[in-house]
Amino acid sequence: MQTVLGANGPIGEELTRELYRAFTREIRLVGREPAKIHETDQLVKADLTDPEATARAVEGSEVAYLTVGLPMDAQLWERKFPVMMRNVIDACAAHGTRLVFFDNTYMYPGTTTPQTESTGFEPNGRKGRVRARIATMLLDAMSAGSLDAVICRAPEFYGPGRTKSLTNSLVFARIKAGKRPLVPVGAKTARSLIWTPDAGRATALIGNTPGAYGQTWHLPVDPHRRTYAEIIEVAEEVTGRRIGYTVLPLAAFTIGGRFIGPLGEVRELLPRYRGDNLFETAKFTERFPEFPVTSLREGITDILG
Repeated sequence: MQTVLGANGPIGEELTRELYRAFTREIRLVGREPAKIHETDQLVKADLTDPEATARAVEGSEVAYLTVGLPMDAQLWERKFPVMMRNVIDACAAHGTRLVFFDNTYMYPGTTTPQTESTGFEPNGRKGRVRARIATMLLDAMSAGSLDAVICRAPEFYGPGRTKSLTNSLVFARIKAGKRPLVPVGAKTARSLIWTPDAGRATALIGNTPGAYGQTWHLPVDPHRRTYAEIIEVAEEVTGRRIGYTVLPLAAFTIGGRFIGPLGEVRELLPRYRGDNLFETAKFTERFPEFPVTSLREGITDILG
């Protein structure tokens, strides 16, 4: 049995599809309102802030994948994420279940220095500090030998379906709706974006590679990073129409955040948009050279074609 904790999000769904396709038909989907993707999926309702419910959700699992997402709300993150991580660590340790944690890069410094698995945590906001805290909780448990675990880390998403990110909502969703895309902070800096189906496939692969545990892995992205200006040029080629864009300066998020909560919540992430965002994945590509990575052009074509 392999269990997806937080199965309702786009990563949980893509992960579940890949587990079923390549590794196992014994899949348990855990969430507040889990829904089947395959007829054989086992559904378990559970609140991961409840230690007993978490233990029951994990029991009998060979591998558990923690892919829970929460709305962009710093208070909510501070209140729930550390409790969830503690409960999942304890449940996996108690049941001898290997843990795969799907993580993001909010704890990394917002600089142009290339990010690798050894990059130190230097969060510049409340949500980044929460992500640093829960990643450190797991790293400490791994170092103590409390459980067998692995961290799969991904940069900003883009992708089909319900994928949520600044790039999806401000750029691709607006282009698809025939609206002018809005580019956060700068159009001339290189972006590292991960295609959500690739993120799910890579997480499933690592979770089923015993030698991958005890480490952190950066999940694969198209190595030919493009700027937003170049991304929109590709969108023009895919759609066959001219697409203008508007750059939203940092001040727009600062002022807008006073009146629109979500704008204020993303402000701490904006330093990574002022310069090149270089998320390095050489470790993964060297270990899994046959893994097919979706190019940005292929992804944009899938979204807009």
